[in-house]
Parts: sequence; structure tokens; C-alpha cells
Amino acid sequence: MNVQIQKIEKMIYQIREQKVMLDNDLADLYGVETKYLNRQVKRNSNRFPSEFMFKLTKHEVDCLRCQFVTFKTSIAGRKYLPYVFTEFGVAMLSGVLNSNQAINCNIAKSSGWCVFTRDIETY
Repeated sequence: MNVQIQKIEKMIYQIREQKVMLDNDLADLYGVETKYLNRQVKRNSNRFPSEFMFKLTKHEVDCLRCQFVTFKTSIAGRKYLPYVFTEFGVAMLSGVLNSNQAINCNIAKSSGWCVFTRDIETY
């Protein structure tokens, strides 16, 4: 299995019966600062309904800190409760962030989708 995929899999948490990723982990993957990612989300809030993202409660953060060592280091030193993104929110992020990594991710998703739909049409 690809090392990058393994790294990403470790960043996925099960919260409120959904698989989600933390805002700061996504910021690292997209090559931007967490505050920039969150600012772009707020500026484009109409693209991020509650099915795409939500803010963790203090209780959820405390529970996750107890369960996962990686979570402890991931949110160390934060003043604010983190946002988490579902797979739909992760997909939407690459469209609102203006970093080379986010743009490349968006292009790869679009290319993959085109190949997928073309294969279905020929089937």
C-alpha cells in the first residue's frame, strides 16, 4: 500500500457516525495554513453545509485525545475547537483553496471522474 495513502488513513476519524478529517490535517495535505483553510471555508460557507463539515465539541475533542495519540499531536496548542470535514467537504475544499497541491488534487479528481464516466458509457 502506498505510504501516502497509509498516512491519510491515519488522519481519518469516526465521529458522529461519520468518517471525517481534521482541518489542520487537511491544511497540511493541501499545503496551506489551517487558519487560511478555515478562512476560505467561512468565505465560501454556502458550499459547506452541515453534511460536509462541523465543529467538534469540547467533549468530542477530549474523548479523541484519550483514544488516539496521533490526535493529541494533531491538535496540540490550538485555541479553538477544530472543524472536521466529511468526504464531501474534503472534495469541496480542493475547489476553494488556491494552492498548487489543492489545484492538482482537483484536477486529478476531475480527470478520474471523466475516465470513470467514459468507461461506464462504453460498458
